[in-house]
Amino acid sequence: MTIIALLLTALLFGGMALYSFGFAAFVLRALPEETARALIRRAFPHFYLFVLGTSGLAAVCAAFADLLSMAILAVIALTTLYARQSLMPKINAATDAGHSKRFKLLHLGSVMITLAHIAGAAWALIRLGVIL
Repeated sequence: MTIIALLLTALLFGGMALYSFGFAAFVLRALPEETARALIRRAFPHFYLFVLGTSGLAAVCAAFADLLSMAILAVIALTTLYARQSLMPKINAATDAGHSKRFKLLHLGSVMITLAHIAGAAWALIRLGVIL
C-alpha cells in the first residue's frame, strides 16, 4: 500500500503543479483573454475532482504507511471539497457580477489554497518516499 500511496501522491503533486504552473499559465498567455477565462472556468471543476479523488485515495492508502501523510492528504481532500463547492461558485458569481475586488480577493484565496495543497502533497510525497 505504501507504493500505491506514493504513486498516487506523486500523481497528485505533479497534476496540481502541471495544471497550476503549466496549463493555466499557458492558456492565459496563448488565447485571447475571454476565451482563456472561459476555458479555465470550465476546466476547474474537473481539476478539483482530480485533486479530490486522488488525494482521497492517496489518504486511504497512506493510512497503512504514515498517519501524518494520511492526515495531510485528507486535509487536501477536504479543503478541495470546500474550494470546489463553495469558493469556486463565489469566484464565478463575483466575476459574473463584475465585482473585480471581490473576485481578486476570492481568487487569491483559491491560489493560496492550491499552493498549500501543492506544498502539502510535496511534504507527504517526501515522507512516503523516506518510508520506502
